Amino acid sequence: MAKLNALQVKNAKPGRHGDGAGLYLLVKPSGSRSWVLRVQRDGKRRDVGLGSLAALSLSEAREKAAELRKHALNGRDPIAERDKDRRAAPTFRDAAKQAHAAFKSSWTDKTAAVFLSSLETYAYPSIGNLRVDTIEASHIRDMLAPIWTTKPEVGRKVRVRVGQVLNFSHSKGWRKTEAPGKAVSVGLPKQPKGSNFLSMPYADVPVFFAGLSGKAPTKGRRALQLLILTASRPVEVRRGRWDQLDFGKRDWVRPAEIMKERVAHTVTLSQPAITLLEQIKADGVAKPDALFFPNREGNPISDMTMNKVLRDAGLKWDVHGFRSSFRDWAAEQMPEIPDPVVEAALSHDVPDKVVRAYKRTKFIDMRRTLLEAWGKFVAGAGPHNGS
Repeated sequence: MAKLNALQVKNAKPGRHGDGAGLYLLVKPSGSRSWVLRVQRDGKRRDVGLGSLAALSLSEAREKAAELRKHALNGRDPIAERDKDRRAAPTFRDAAKQAHAAFKSSWTDKTAAVFLSSLETYAYPSIGNLRVDTIEASHIRDMLAPIWTTKPEVGRKVRVRVGQVLNFSHSKGWRKTEAPGKAVSVGLPKQPKGSNFLSMPYADVPVFFAGLSGKAPTKGRRALQLLILTASRPVEVRRGRWDQLDFGKRDWVRPAEIMKERVAHTVTLSQPAITLLEQIKADGVAKPDALFFPNREGNPISDMTMNKVLRDAGLKWDVHGFRSSFRDWAAEQMPEIPDPVVEAALSHDVPDKVVRAYKRTKFIDMRRTLLEAWGKFVAGAGPHNGS
């Protein structure tokens, strides 16, 4: 049976219109449209109403039908399973507690504790009693406004955690969309720099990067370039080794011992990052276990090596602050990339359940897209150039 398309769905006359695999669009003489799934259970045919066309698009109806067919094949009642998802959406407070319970097994104790306490302090007073399916960008913006400039680091973290709760709610079917992205940033003022690490405004990064490329390729300059392109922490660059790279897969697989959270992490490498690493490798002795940037004794370069590049240029920014530059760029220039993907690119803790909600392959692909766009932006190419 032929699949329906969007135009056929829109123009369908009264009657039952098959999409295949038991899914039908039911059009009544009154013009109302709804989806029905025909399944067989215990030798009997049953029609399971999925919802109206206004509530479920064609693609969403197919997804829901596939899910319920699977339940029926596994011996479960598809109507009972359907009704589980029709429960009223919870409040943000209740959704946060459920998200916390789902995520905490993959968090440190400190992360788990701070997650709820920060939401209790800053989010619950304004959005705690709102149903998650009613929360829009304006609610989040108004909630963040009092702390966005006075407590910028806290504000950014609370925004991320609110996003995690709303994305979790989306994966549970409690809201139709993921957490708002760029629409939140538009209504907030620029944050002051320097609350923790002084970060260069992201619009200035390409010019600074080009200046580094135009000077003699010292270890400090090249290490700083690699740090910027990969949004890495200084220690991760200083302790990077050639045997951690997979040029074929375009990955930098960093072992747990060099990571802040002591969890191994893979960085997807953009073309500018690959080109830089190939130049570094060609100009030095790249034994498999050798460091990218060894000092004279073969040990990692010091913390000051990259910061000295900034100081010699008369700049006040901190090397670690380039991660904030990347984070701000992602929020304002790549709103199509969900917050958890950006957090993963920064090697921040993202629960595995969130990764699975996006489907693991898609999650990695989105990270690769994000870092590739950042690399092109930094190197002065591509559409997201801050213009």
